[in-house]
Amino acid sequence: MKENNLQQSSFDFDTPVDRRHTASMKWDKYKDKDILPLWVADMDFASPSAVIASLKQRAEHGVFGYTCPPQALTRELRQVLERQYGWQVAAEWIVWLPGIVTGLNISCRAVGEDDNDVITAVPVYPPFLTAPKFSRRNLVSVPLTQNQDRWEFDFDLFQKNITPRTRLLLLCSPHNPVGRVFTKEELLKVAEICEKHDIIICSDEIHCDLILDEDKYHIPTAALAPEIADRTITLMAPSKTYNLPGLGCSFAVVSNPKLRHRFKKAMAGIVPSVNAMGFAAALATYRDGQEWLRSLLAYLRINRDLVTDAIKQMPAVSMTPVEATYLAWIDTRAAGLDDPVKFFEDAGVGLSDGRDFSGRGYVRLNFGCPRATLEEALRRMERGLGRLAR
Repeated sequence: MKENNLQQSSFDFDTPVDRRHTASMKWDKYKDKDILPLWVADMDFASPSAVIASLKQRAEHGVFGYTCPPQALTRELRQVLERQYGWQVAAEWIVWLPGIVTGLNISCRAVGEDDNDVITAVPVYPPFLTAPKFSRRNLVSVPLTQNQDRWEFDFDLFQKNITPRTRLLLLCSPHNPVGRVFTKEELLKVAEICEKHDIIICSDEIHCDLILDEDKYHIPTAALAPEIADRTITLMAPSKTYNLPGLGCSFAVVSNPKLRHRFKKAMAGIVPSVNAMGFAAALATYRDGQEWLRSLLAYLRINRDLVTDAIKQMPAVSMTPVEATYLAWIDTRAAGLDDPVKFFEDAGVGLSDGRDFSGRGYVRLNFGCPRATLEEALRRMERGLGRLAR
């Protein structure tokens, strides 16, 4: 515990940043209410100083015309991917996007035809559940299985739900909301099934930098083997890592030229370019953000442990270990709550509703916030559940 505090001491994650009156989606949801918002997945930390300096410099230029992806950004990104994952990505494989959700929807449009099936494992980030419908595809959702304290794929059930119309898998890796870092063996099994049934993989890897268990590491699905890369669309972004979702800068990596052509064709006329400020911020993160990220991870590990320990002390709720992300997936089913979100709002804490993830009876807690805020939220939850127990 002390070692982690020393690691993050050069950056201040403890001092709250007042986000009220800034048109914050997260905080305005409970405007003028005594409810601490720990729901939507953005953090309450200021982004790295290098990002802020880069944005100021870009603003001072004063001209905000149509902007191409900076060559320096592409170069830095490729170096980061090779350094972190041993993944050599050609510049032409990168397709810049204004958001990961855009990438999910474009992938559904680019693969297969109307009325084809898109398969995914639930619970999962809500846009996985809506993107197929928006693209005139059929959603097939397969439950993950909870094996003691670990969420896993049920590969037999997964294969049973594949039909001749299944053309696309939406994979979340690391997984939101259950916080798993999938192993190489798990990812290879997923890829083997997809190869057997000729299924394209869209792998959302936006949380890839946020690995909390120090004995685990992220493996990009496309980095497993060239033949797997050939059927994979990888989605990544600096937004979750460096708290930049409002700047709208993400990217897809698609090595297969035919698949990349279909992806770009599906974007045509409906997907705007990334804005100048998003590009500037992304370049600053990849060039100068690593020390800040190391300190952030040390801070999040302590927050994760606080949540884990607190939930263990609360009656009728439980959670599995969070290996990655800053999100805890909490099981409230034993508490018998008709509406878990309202229950905790009444206790003064705003959480994400598990029903939106196809996880009825669960709530998702975002612990990417100053420790004092988190500790107060956990106290409120414990008091609320304590009153219920009486």
